Amino acid sequence: MAAKPSNETLLEQLRHGLAQFEIVSSPVLSISSYRPHTPPSKANLFFARIGPSIGGGSPAIKKVERFSVQKVTGDGRCLFRALVKGMALNKGITLNPREEREDADDLRVAVKEVICDSGKERVQYEEALVAITVEESLKHYCQRIGRSDFWGGESELLVLSKLCCQPITVYIPEHEHTKSGWGAGFIPIAEYGSEFGKGSGKGKVRKVVRLLYSGKNHYDLLV
Repeated sequence: MAAKPSNETLLEQLRHGLAQFEIVSSPVLSISSYRPHTPPSKANLFFARIGPSIGGGSPAIKKVERFSVQKVTGDGRCLFRALVKGMALNKGITLNPREEREDADDLRVAVKEVICDSGKERVQYEEALVAITVEESLKHYCQRIGRSDFWGGESELLVLSKLCCQPITVYIPEHEHTKSGWGAGFIPIAEYGSEFGKGSGKGKVRKVVRLLYSGKNHYDLLV
């Protein structure tokens, strides 16, 4: 009887181009739901099965929205700068350049602490860990994130949205999405921490921070 492959085995297959994918036309259960006492089936042979999301898909549908762009300094901290700037503005606070830089570095260090310095906290961010280790070893990542010019991305957004209880939506410029190359609006492509924008008995609703990601690996703030 075939045993369920470990996460490490699956990631190794993905890194070396050996993982197999199956495209399906209806919602499917995760492969992680496979139990070793059930008969082997075709589902157990694939790293992932691609199909419509169970529950109707992400709320961040591809519609054009209109905002103003607040430029952020491109010094390697742009993701963290845009995020702290947006969270401050949601509270009616305007950061000066020094405060923005220091708060951005604090966010980067916070990610490092939960992912690299605390095994107990690290397990709470499994999705971010998978995103990190698909591309590099955790050891190498932890060396890089210690530098002030570290470029943040999806892994850090996965951590910070949960750590800060902050809903975040990432957009791209409309002209980068359309075939014509025209358009002055913005299209949402990803959401993080959306549950924190709905409110609960434990806390008040958090305003969304909207980040603009350009094709040049740079983040600005949308307001």
